[in-house]
Amino acid sequence: MRIPSWHMWQLLSKLSHAAAAAHSINVTRTGGNAEAARALLHPHTFSTTTMSNRGRGFDRGRGGRGGGGGRGGGSGGGRGSPDTRGRGGPPPSFRGSDRGGGRGFHDRGGPRGRARGGVFMRGQRAEIDRRIADDSDKALVASFASRSSPGSDPMPSRPDFGTDGKEIKLRTNFFPVRVPKGPLYEYDVAITPVAGTAARRVKRRIYQLAEQTTTWQQANMTGRVAHDSSAKLISSLQLPQPLTIKVPYYDEDESGPPQQGGKEYTLTINFIQEIDTSNLMSYLAGQAQFRNYDVLPVIAALNIILASAPGRTGIMVGRNRYFFRSAADPFRLGGGLEAWKGFYSSVRPAYKQLMVNVNVCTTAFYIPGNLARAMTEFRESSFGARMEVFCKGVRVKTTHLGYRKTVKKLVRHTSRTYTFDTPEYGRVNVEEYFKRKYNIRLKHPEMQLVDVGGQKANYLPPELCEILPDQPFRGKLTDEHTASMITVACQPPNVNGEAIVNQGLNHLGLKVAGPELQSFGVSIGPDMAVVPGRILPRPGIGYKSGPASIDDKASWNLRGVKFALGSRLDRWTVLVIKDNTRDEFAGSSDPNLLQVVSGFRNMCNVSGMQVTADPTYATAQLPPKNPSDPIRRAAIETIRNTLLNIKPKPTLLFVMLASTDKAIYEGLKHLCDVFLDVATVCVQSSKIRKSSPQYFANVALKVNMKMGGINHKLDQNSGRWLNSAPTMIVGMDVTHPSPGSAVGTPSIAAVVASIDSSFAQYPASLEIQESKKEMITNLKNMIVDRLKLFQKKNSGKLPERILVYRDGVSEGQFNIVRVEERPQIFEAFRAFGTPKAPYKPKLTIIICGKRHHTRFYPTEEDNAAGDGNPRPGTVVDRGVTAVYDFDFFLQAHGGLQGTTRPTHYYVVHDEIGFRANEIQGLTNSLSYMFSRATKAVSLVSPAYYADIACERGRCYLRKLFHGYVGDGTASGTGSGSAAEQDVIQEAQRLWGGGVSKPGLKDTMFYL
Repeated sequence: MRIPSWHMWQLLSKLSHAAAAAHSINVTRTGGNAEAARALLHPHTFSTTTMSNRGRGFDRGRGGRGGGGGRGGGSGGGRGSPDTRGRGGPPPSFRGSDRGGGRGFHDRGGPRGRARGGVFMRGQRAEIDRRIADDSDKALVASFASRSSPGSDPMPSRPDFGTDGKEIKLRTNFFPVRVPKGPLYEYDVAITPVAGTAARRVKRRIYQLAEQTTTWQQANMTGRVAHDSSAKLISSLQLPQPLTIKVPYYDEDESGPPQQGGKEYTLTINFIQEIDTSNLMSYLAGQAQFRNYDVLPVIAALNIILASAPGRTGIMVGRNRYFFRSAADPFRLGGGLEAWKGFYSSVRPAYKQLMVNVNVCTTAFYIPGNLARAMTEFRESSFGARMEVFCKGVRVKTTHLGYRKTVKKLVRHTSRTYTFDTPEYGRVNVEEYFKRKYNIRLKHPEMQLVDVGGQKANYLPPELCEILPDQPFRGKLTDEHTASMITVACQPPNVNGEAIVNQGLNHLGLKVAGPELQSFGVSIGPDMAVVPGRILPRPGIGYKSGPASIDDKASWNLRGVKFALGSRLDRWTVLVIKDNTRDEFAGSSDPNLLQVVSGFRNMCNVSGMQVTADPTYATAQLPPKNPSDPIRRAAIETIRNTLLNIKPKPTLLFVMLASTDKAIYEGLKHLCDVFLDVATVCVQSSKIRKSSPQYFANVALKVNMKMGGINHKLDQNSGRWLNSAPTMIVGMDVTHPSPGSAVGTPSIAAVVASIDSSFAQYPASLEIQESKKEMITNLKNMIVDRLKLFQKKNSGKLPERILVYRDGVSEGQFNIVRVEERPQIFEAFRAFGTPKAPYKPKLTIIICGKRHHTRFYPTEEDNAAGDGNPRPGTVVDRGVTAVYDFDFFLQAHGGLQGTTRPTHYYVVHDEIGFRANEIQGLTNSLSYMFSRATKAVSLVSPAYYADIACERGRCYLRKLFHGYVGDGTASGTGSGSAAEQDVIQEAQRLWGGGVSKPGLKDTMFYL
């Protein structure tokens, strides 16, 4: 049903009023709780990272969200900070924060609490690696200036190293790798027949059996080759050609291949190339002729070699992540899942040294046991949790016959409703069949069946299936699971550092070289690299009432300050949501509500806003939760009817949520952003009713920005470069459907851009595009829209400089940004010029990366935060950065829990001509300009805004992201072009015209 826009209220008010009279209109719960930080390569593999100050969350007056799994889910320590009641929070002053709403991860306690933080390897001597201590890397970079090639378009070379700030020494989780002198031999492996080998488990078993064959041993391969258990094999010696290995197949629980009728696979091993490692060393040394040398084949080969040991003893999840039951006792997450500890390793090039990056990570595994019991626990762990997400892909053993199968899907039929023909009993249902055939009386005949068949369906009752051990969970975690995962994963730097050095190197087989590493001549140094870093000075932050006083945690408070530019709010409505919860307000006339609203209005005025009128009030009593309506469409319809009765249309809807029900929050944002064109600010009734000045101040930050105000700005000195010429700062990001989404669900692209000289307001363009496509499809038009608004807000002037921060791009896609997105930006420029007077602003593009495993550990307490993490403003551009290119790591924020993760900034195009000090200082300053916080955030603000805008777009497609298509009850995870086309059409219907109406489209509605 198409939802009417606000200008149709007068037309619809009579109908809505009649509906209200017939049915008490109250509003439902509010929504949204902890959501996983971005997954790295696995949807819920968490590196043990701090809860940083980068929030991405619901606007409930608490600032930001920690995490997100939408992109595949996030890594631990996303972008939100926890509630100040948690560890490390500031005292309850008038302190704004980006704790934004319910998606920050909180310490839920449990048997494995967090250890006390401290400096890793406290008191032990640390000397900067000799390869850079002699400053030879500085001489190399100085030589780049004379190497430019006329007519070429290379990646920007590093212009220099930064010098600003206090010099410090940092350990980093990189270990030196001795590169083999001799050549490596790369082979391709084809497994035939292909049928039945799609599962990684089967291929791994085929290789295990192949290694036991006489042919393998006769080819002298034992201990001299490494492989990925798939299609790639690396050898330290040349293998005979042609080489084929016959493998009679049997499972690990079987004693041997069957006497007859068994499967036999053939491995055909073909020579591909000889890999010369001497070229790699020339590349690492920075020799000019090797700048464009492709290091990936050598890196890939060495990763396969290093994976030989953990590939046998651990369980690989995603890429380069290995989990070990022995690494730590599994932590029960509830809902049939437990958390395992593991380690990540990846070979990385650095100046004059090949390194291996090692880090701690945590992921969810199935708890072995009865499938029916586990499915029920998962469903009951969170409202809306779907059993099909839990059971799809899990490996089980049947209790009645003992065979092993993989669950393909959950079907709609139950043991009582599904009937089939049998030669013994005629047509019977499943319940009757098992009773008569096996004398098994089912305990849960009402439970849906699982399909464990291949091409033909094979339905089984879940209660007759036992989950096999050692299986990672690959579905989407519930918010409750994610919060528990963070409890386990979020450990301080001294604990993580010790785990890496003492456990990680051992489990990964890097401390004592095994036969494969010995045969290749590869060895790993036992000590972390030590690199130089600097602590940048803090920027100056100004309010109308004067400068902010920034503390050592890169935060400040709002006591006694007025916004740099206060907005005006003349017409607003308070909407009370009632959903039968303990802390909700009684209704529009609740005296506690009136007192709270009065206190909040006073806080807004004290902070410099002009809230000139009392609000109007409305109440929405939501219908009870219904398991058949997990996205609560009926509740959102109730809210819609309530809003259509409000006259005149408000400028702002101030929503008192009854709970953290994410379905209500997302549905309300979809309704108001896309269809009703009204700004919304949501708060938790349980929080705001305490009338905390801190909470009031946090909410006021959002209200002021959404109404067009400016909370704070850089002082004249810190903003000097920005204001030296008309400049537009752009943030870009793309978010993708997460595990469990309907197949074909579109990705969502966001482009935000500054429009004022204070670089505070960043309106957004949001669009849907092809599913899982990282590059922005319609970037040209989105940039055109941002330039038009800039022109409108600046008396017809266009920017002379444009600085783009692009979030969410992996290293392998850096050049794709240059090839696909950069030309679209140039096309947008041409739309504003003429052949005689082209518009050619200077453009710089910087990619921001958070999906990495680089961590830094201060070597001295004076240069460390209280928990042992680096201090805010720590920057590193030597030792573990690119040899030729222009990149740096920056930790602008102060961590609150765990081990802080710096952001990796990589310059891929630079017409502005930044020096290192300029771009590092500017990026650090912009990290203090996140408007809904009074602290520096972990990702530069424009990119962070784009990320939040993407998250808002997910609200509009929430139905599809939860796996529902059509009537909202059927799972939409099936594949096929027809099914995917239905998903695309539904996405277009849900998206409508996006946020395109005049009330919101030029505002920061997404905050």
